[in-house]
Amino acid sequence: MKIVISILVLILGTFDATSQINAAVEKFALPNDLMESSGAIFFNNKLITHNDSGGENKLFELDTISGLVTRTVTITNATNVDWEDMTQDETSIYIGDIGNNSGNRADLKIYKISKTDFVNNTSIIAETIAFNYVSQIDFTANPNNTDWDAEALVSFNETNLMLFSKNWIDGITKVYVIPKAPGTYALSELNTTLNSGGLISGGTYNPLTKKLFLVGYTEILQPFVWVSENFKGNDIFSGTNTQTALSSFDFEQTEAIAFVNENRYFITSETFKLSLFSDYAKLISFSTNDMALTLESVITENKMLLYPNPVDTFLHVKNRHVATIEIYDTKLVLLYKGSNISVDMHVFNPGIYIVKINLKNDTSQIKKIIKR
Repeated sequence: MKIVISILVLILGTFDATSQINAAVEKFALPNDLMESSGAIFFNNKLITHNDSGGENKLFELDTISGLVTRTVTITNATNVDWEDMTQDETSIYIGDIGNNSGNRADLKIYKISKTDFVNNTSIIAETIAFNYVSQIDFTANPNNTDWDAEALVSFNETNLMLFSKNWIDGITKVYVIPKAPGTYALSELNTTLNSGGLISGGTYNPLTKKLFLVGYTEILQPFVWVSENFKGNDIFSGTNTQTALSSFDFEQTEAIAFVNENRYFITSETFKLSLFSDYAKLISFSTNDMALTLESVITENKMLLYPNPVDTFLHVKNRHVATIEIYDTKLVLLYKGSNISVDMHVFNPGIYIVKINLKNDTSQIKKIIKR
């Protein structure tokens, strides 16, 4: 049945097929403690970030309104050899000690910490996910001329992370899938690559839009963002890949990118000094247009039906392939997770909620609903 409700279309419009990156702007200069900010996530309404090689084994909680560091958390059993990126899922934060500019490291790893520990303590212990590259047989140091460097790490689904290479030789970005469970793994690259036209330095995968954002810069430090979407399975470069130059910024060493919601993102850059140029570390923000489809498209996509919408008491999901259902508020706080296709929402406050439907084929769909 065709449903046309103009007001709800405006409120509940979901995600456009192509992410258009609107003008990036500087929010503020990063504090001195974060002159080499290299990885970032947005969690608990704060930007969580860290410095790169040789920095302290600490995460910094940054207020994006005041620009002040409000808290630091030390990972007591970790060493910052070359921390380059971080990512998150519902329960954990992952810090990638993955930088390898010379291609000679044999101690590459990802630190996994509990979000509960992070919120409640200022000194915490991490689990370790260690790895090596199957194709690497030569560990001779070759600074800034190696295939085996990486600076972008994203959480892709419930069980896997993705690692993206910073290929100094030809700018071809490779993808590696690595399990989230602690252990030691030998990684082989996926078949599809990206001719990035520069050095990839950070990444974020937005589960609300199912789009990958990679940030990087060219040889002359012109920053850019790649958006990958409409891909198949974990073949993340198999769909549409679009590059946007951040033309309002020149000579910028962008390092990290984090999503805030379905259409807002933060980028951090680091301080650098060259013979003729120097620049300070800063926080950059941009938005996308990922709220553009009609309500009819939301309802009919892949024959997934959520009703009633708006909902008073029970929300029903009609699709025989549903595995689990998750409901988030607009701050991405998980409020419900279960396998029942009828969810009692009478205790939820009135407002807009995000529903993530996980399917039995390991894919998921994102919908929006109104609770009256």
